[in-house]
Amino acid sequence: MDLRKLKTLVDLVAESGISELEITEAEGRVRIVKAPPPPAPQAYQPAPMAHIMASGQPPGNPGIAAATEPAKPVTRGSIVKSPMVGTLYRAPNPQSDPFVEIGSQVKVGDTLCIIEAMKLMNEIESEFAGTVTEILVENGQPIEYGQPLFVIE
Repeated sequence: MDLRKLKTLVDLVAESGISELEITEAEGRVRIVKAPPPPAPQAYQPAPMAHIMASGQPPGNPGIAAATEPAKPVTRGSIVKSPMVGTLYRAPNPQSDPFVEIGSQVKVGDTLCIIEAMKLMNEIESEFAGTVTEILVENGQPIEYGQPLFVIE
């Protein structure tokens, strides 16, 4: 089948409502399939403003005001925060014990965890000396810059 005839068939399928065309001739067989169009993106539909009460409270229980921010737990001690975005690992490899546990004594420069960022393993060292009183993240958890990781008293 020559190229001009093939192009004509492709154009025919593209312009028509058919989704598939198969032609068999002496020289061979041609099958043309039109891919379905990609789904249209869903537009964001905000909630209608008519549902918001005059007091500014959301619909639901009118006796309870919505909290704007969750209450932050009160922690004592120094908080070690993430210096980067990445994935936190509490041990050097899956078979090893974690670098620190609750109750571990650490000094300045001790390794607390590893953060993987862009396939690079970065050891996070303690900036404080003391006892690890809280571990605020799970092993393998994605973390953000500035996210609290450990509390050291």
